[in-house]
Amino acid sequence: MEMKPIIPFEPVSTENIPRGDQWIAQIKWDGVRVLTYFDGRETRLFNRKLNERTRHYPELVAIDSYCSAQSVILDGEVIALGRDGKPSFHEVMRRDGIRRMERVKQAQKFVPVTYMVFDVIFNNGRWIHHLPLRERLEILSDIVMPGDHIQLVSSHHDAETLYDVIEQQGMEGIVLKDLDSKYVIGGKNNRWQKKKNYRDLIAVVGGVTLRAGVVNAVLLGLYNEIGELWYIGHAGTGKLTREDWRNFTTLIKPLITDERPFANRPGRLNDAIWLKPFVTAKIKFMDWTGDGSIRQPSIQAFVDVLPQECRF
Repeated sequence: MEMKPIIPFEPVSTENIPRGDQWIAQIKWDGVRVLTYFDGRETRLFNRKLNERTRHYPELVAIDSYCSAQSVILDGEVIALGRDGKPSFHEVMRRDGIRRMERVKQAQKFVPVTYMVFDVIFNNGRWIHHLPLRERLEILSDIVMPGDHIQLVSSHHDAETLYDVIEQQGMEGIVLKDLDSKYVIGGKNNRWQKKKNYRDLIAVVGGVTLRAGVVNAVLLGLYNEIGELWYIGHAGTGKLTREDWRNFTTLIKPLITDERPFANRPGRLNDAIWLKPFVTAKIKFMDWTGDGSIRQPSIQAFVDVLPQECRF
């Protein structure tokens, strides 16, 4: 049978940890959401935007080495570790952002990845998304065998303690799931909730500043309800290396324009160079200010997201 990629079930944000024996908590890994499709003959990988990632992660293609199902759809997150041993979105984007596939083999050596599997939606010829999560997790543990590049995400009933550990380690957050919940394809509801240790968003890069001819900060914006791009702050710190900044300086040359893309004018940035709003980036930040800017933004990675999707 031909398997068409689906839009995965998403959690809603929360500040409060739900109570009750039916709730479990899982670590929210700072990676890339990837669903694995195996129709009995061929394995293909797709991200949440339905973009194929099969060639990006060849470690995951030999599905019979870690899954006993005759056909299956698995849901999980591909992660890569930074130098501190913690999941790093910047590192995994060094794999996910590859555009010339001949570079994948070399990247495997320098950026090893792990697939953190947390759900199964289709198994042995039948859809099981309508089954409660507790039953899907039992099936998942029966069919998936952890290995060098494959791990099952563990579940915890003491969500408060798990969140405390995540907070101490400076990791992204936790996901809280109702064991009675169905997997709602293309949906989002409070049967799955996420509590983040920090905030993040995907923003449009509408300008840059330079130091010694190399970009040292990006000017960020989001679109409002009438399609205007509004400046929300600038980021010059984060995960990017000097080489990343040099490569980005070369990349943006065709995007330089005399026309300011922002509806509002950034303050204290008279030396800014404007860019056509094509590039997007994942930004980590502390909070919003009263005037609609983000506090302490830091850039994590450039991402493959359409600018029009970056909205307030």
